[in-house]
Amino acid sequence: MPGSATGPDSAAGPDSAAPPHPAAPHPAASHPAASHPAAQSPVAPSPTAVRLGAARRLYSLLRPTFRRYAAAWLYLAAFCVAGIVYELLPGGDQAAVLRWASTNVHNLAHDPVGCLVASAFFAAGGLSFWPVIIALTLFGANGALGNWRTVVTCAAGNIIGSLVSEGILWYRIAHGTMPASNRFIQDVGPSYVVVAAIAVALIWGSWLARAAAGSVLAGLIFAGHIFSGITQLAVTPVGHATALFVGATVGSFLAWQLRRAPRILAATD
Repeated sequence: MPGSATGPDSAAGPDSAAPPHPAAPHPAASHPAASHPAAQSPVAPSPTAVRLGAARRLYSLLRPTFRRYAAAWLYLAAFCVAGIVYELLPGGDQAAVLRWASTNVHNLAHDPVGCLVASAFFAAGGLSFWPVIIALTLFGANGALGNWRTVVTCAAGNIIGSLVSEGILWYRIAHGTMPASNRFIQDVGPSYVVVAAIAVALIWGSWLARAAAGSVLAGLIFAGHIFSGITQLAVTPVGHATALFVGATVGSFLAWQLRRAPRILAATD
C-alpha cells in the first residue's frame, strides 16, 4: 500500500530528524577573562605612585594650617635658609654680610631699605636658638592677627625700633657725646621682630601663645639682657623697648580692627 512504505528511502524524508551535532563553543564562553578585562587582577601601583599619593594626602592635611600661619612659616623658613647660607660662607664673607645687613647709622644713610630688610634675616651668632624662639612667638601672633596684619606689625617693630635706636645714636655722634666710629656698629638679628610678636601674643594670643611668649620674653630679659643699658640709651635696649611698644600699639589696633569687622557686617545684615 502506498501509505505504508517502510523502506530505506523513507528514512531520508524531510520529516525525519537528523541526529543533533554538538554546538561549537563560543569563544567568550571558553575564555571569559579575554572578553572581560575588568575581571583580571589589578596591577599593583609603583612605589613612586604610592609616595606621590601619600605626599598629596599629607599636603591636603597641612594646607589649611600653612595658609592660616603663612606669615610665620615663610619668615621662619627664610630665616633658616639665610642662616644656612651664612654658615656655609667663609669667615671673611660672613663679616661682609653682617656689615651690609647691619642697621647702623652709616647703612641707614646709604642703603636704608636693604639693611632694614636684611637685618631681620641674619644673626651674628648664626642660627643657634633663633628658629625655636621665632616659632614660639610668631605663630602665636599670627594666630591672633592673621597673615598680613602680622607682617605689618612685625615689620613696623623692626623698622621703627631700628630707626629710633639708631637715630638716638646718630644724634649723640653729631653732638660729640659718642665716638664717630659708632656709625659702623654691628646691629643685626630677628630680635625686634620677635619682641613685636611677643607683645601681640601676650595681649591677644591664646593661653598657650601667651605662655610661650611670656617664657621667651623672660629668657630674653634675664639671659639675653635685651634691656640692659636702657638708662644710658644704648642702641640694643632702646630698640627692643621701641619694638615692644610698637608691637603692642600697632598689633592692638589691627586686632581691634579684625574683631570689629564681623560686628559691622552683622549690624548691616
